[in-house]
Amino acid sequence: MAARSIGSGTISFGLVSIPIKLFTATSPQNVSFNQLHKKCGSRLKQQLLCPVDNEVVPRTDIVKGFEYTKDRYVQFSDEELKKLEAERTDRLDIMEFVPADSVDFIYIEKTYYLGPDKGGDRAYKLLSDAMTRMNRVAVGRFGTRGKEQLVLLRPYRGGLVVHHVFYADEVRSFDDVDRPGEVEFKPVEAELADKLIEQLSSDGFKPEQYHDEYRDRVTAAVEQKAAGQEISVAPEQPQAQIIDLFEALKRSLSTETAKGEEKKPEVKKAAPKRDAKKKEATG
Repeated sequence: MAARSIGSGTISFGLVSIPIKLFTATSPQNVSFNQLHKKCGSRLKQQLLCPVDNEVVPRTDIVKGFEYTKDRYVQFSDEELKKLEAERTDRLDIMEFVPADSVDFIYIEKTYYLGPDKGGDRAYKLLSDAMTRMNRVAVGRFGTRGKEQLVLLRPYRGGLVVHHVFYADEVRSFDDVDRPGEVEFKPVEAELADKLIEQLSSDGFKPEQYHDEYRDRVTAAVEQKAAGQEISVAPEQPQAQIIDLFEALKRSLSTETAKGEEKKPEVKKAAPKRDAKKKEATG
């Protein structure tokens, strides 16, 4: 079944305009629970209580406020906030093209697929192919829903995807994190670490081989409870804490080696061939 677009717009750079459709790229399958009254099992309703007047406040009496200092707010009406919104153009303006490997993954926030809208197939494909050949991604701004979003446009599998990215002041500096300085390792420790990484390496990331084990356990527990059964969950095996780095590397390497031996398929030995002369003699 064809994907359903969630919006449309235009990619603009220079004098070129490409009509596009926007599609969600991800669909988080997070486990969520409702809050119930333990006594009767009814779902609870949320009410907004004023701590000063000690009364429930109706939606019509609620305004938005911005805390500019501790416990001090300035209020805004919906009309005032509307005037502050960016012009809704639904246009993705490309500001520059940069090397694809110059973008740090930490800036990526959300991802959307882009497809060509009516009349945009050739220009859409031309842009995707050119960016692929030159190994470039585009930095741009997307004005939509009253906000101006910083985005990254990237060629993907013969098409285009757009990433919402964080602004620089939204990403905390890694320099604020305590890290070790220069550390000396024994050659054998470095060798064991390399071997362990090599043993755990594969030819590429295959996301389909991973699944959310917590979600699986919750789903199984829901089915058990709905059927009136007791929840049965296998206890986790305690892991021994190993302080010595060299010993930890050795044990990890031997464990992974053992796992690899278990995965090897059993090779059946071929039956020995009968001697041709014996076969003729018995024929």
